[in-house]
Amino acid sequence: MERVIWVAVLVFCFFPTAGIGKSVTTDTIPVSPESNSQTAPIPVDQLGVPQSELSREPDQTKAETSTDLTPPQVLYNTSVLPKPVARMHSQLRQAALEGDMNRLRMVLESNELPPTLSFGDIGDPIDFLKESSGDGEGFEILAILADTLEAGFIHVDAGTPQEMYIWPYFARFPLSSLTPDQKVEMYRIITAGDFAEMEEFGAWTFYRVGIGPDGTLHYFVAGD
Repeated sequence: MERVIWVAVLVFCFFPTAGIGKSVTTDTIPVSPESNSQTAPIPVDQLGVPQSELSREPDQTKAETSTDLTPPQVLYNTSVLPKPVARMHSQLRQAALEGDMNRLRMVLESNELPPTLSFGDIGDPIDFLKESSGDGEGFEILAILADTLEAGFIHVDAGTPQEMYIWPYFARFPLSSLTPDQKVEMYRIITAGDFAEMEEFGAWTFYRVGIGPDGTLHYFVAGD
């Protein structure tokens, strides 16, 4: 307090008219960024986070990881199928086991749309199946259809326009995750040579059946 009063007295002594029409010059002291109390954001290249992760939604990485590592649930009990799906499954299986191509034709023609039997033009569906069969009469194809429909199946894309019940489940199952008993089940449908080719390709390419929840047969097809 004494220091403040003494300074005031000195000002008054040297500038006796300071209080009368005298202006006082003031300077603004700049504050450097370093003295600001707020911390500047850290550049993203110094966070130690891969650039590919910065654009993801918060939980996207976790969700994708868990999905990729979890094989789909395999089902065997056809009683859980919706009635239209169970009906189509039963009709196809019965025609196959009876070796009746005419009965299979009726099942195919009862479909709302012609099912996919090939990725190219085929003409008459029954003629095409006979030509694709090793015996030329269609019995080999019917045996494959029967074995396919007796295998385990999966339910995929529930609640979407792509919802489907698929036989055999190998069509959407990671082949590298097959257990010994699943491999035995698989070899009832394909050969070891077929499996080696699929492992190299990275996906199931043998015959599979897809039936929509409304009972529509979408495909009985092989290939990629």
